[in-house]
Amino acid sequence: MRLSVLDQSPISEGSTGAQALRNSIDLARLADRLGYHRYWVAEHHATPMLACASPEALIGPIASVTSRIRVGSGGVMLPHYSPLKVAETFSMFSGLFPDRIDLALGRAPGTDDLTMFALQRDRRMGAPDDFPEQLAELLGYLGQSLPPAHPFARLSALPGRPERPQPWLLGSSPQSGVWAAERGLPYAYADFINPGGREIAARYRAEFQASPWRASPEVIVAVWIICAEMEEEAQRLASSGVMTFKLLRRGELIAVPPVERALRFIEDERRDRDRSSLPQADRRRIVGSPSLVREGIEAAAAEYGADEVMIVTITYEHEARRRSYELIARAFGLTE
Repeated sequence: MRLSVLDQSPISEGSTGAQALRNSIDLARLADRLGYHRYWVAEHHATPMLACASPEALIGPIASVTSRIRVGSGGVMLPHYSPLKVAETFSMFSGLFPDRIDLALGRAPGTDDLTMFALQRDRRMGAPDDFPEQLAELLGYLGQSLPPAHPFARLSALPGRPERPQPWLLGSSPQSGVWAAERGLPYAYADFINPGGREIAARYRAEFQASPWRASPEVIVAVWIICAEMEEEAQRLASSGVMTFKLLRRGELIAVPPVERALRFIEDERRDRDRSSLPQADRRRIVGSPSLVREGIEAAAAEYGADEVMIVTITYEHEARRRSYELIARAFGLTE
């Protein structure tokens, strides 16, 4: 089983987005040295919590300071962009860093409706919901497979050829799995957003159609994970992420809070919950010592039939995030 990193470039309270981006490059160097398989950077807009609004702005710097690890987007939110522009950008990355570039694509906006509208070039009306057509056009450029009658057929002479990126489809809902299976693409499921994806992954594998991109189905499951030497310390570190995600569900966007503030918030929430009869849904978290985290990762991979687990880690202190990835690499015997 392969282990990889999904980095959302978290911004800690009292720090800056610029520092968060530098932390991402530092973490990528560490992941490359520790033996992780790939390093993906996410796309989020207009939030004080996450710094990376443009994966392509980080992919080049990360690939240039690493030597082995695959680097890519997790992902590019395709509805914001021209398929040709995305194809050309990632073709250039592939030409510069052969056999190391992934292009994972998502349909979600990565933001609210107002910001999505502000990202549009043409604001005379809302953008159409035409993701399947965008995806087909993008794959046509990358694979030089646009039909001769297609109006853009002659535009497939991408700048990085003969190299090309490996496309992936991201998702946290049934429809994304259906599209990935129809197109013969590898599929990355966001368990950290929606932990109920076992049946979605199973359907993807059952309905997969071989393509020039993949002869057989391939699944990554992305899970929120924090590891420390002792379980109690891991739970403490996890409190910062717990607080941010709870507030996010209420529409409140904050920077990642310090542990002590987050622990007070969680205790207040617990008291309120004890006084309420309403159930409290929560995200899956794998949090604990190295042995417990290894068990949790292996269980998640088995649940999804996944070939690879992608680890999402948010902590207030950057050093704690580094240490978490170090401990996990050691627990699985990754090769430095």
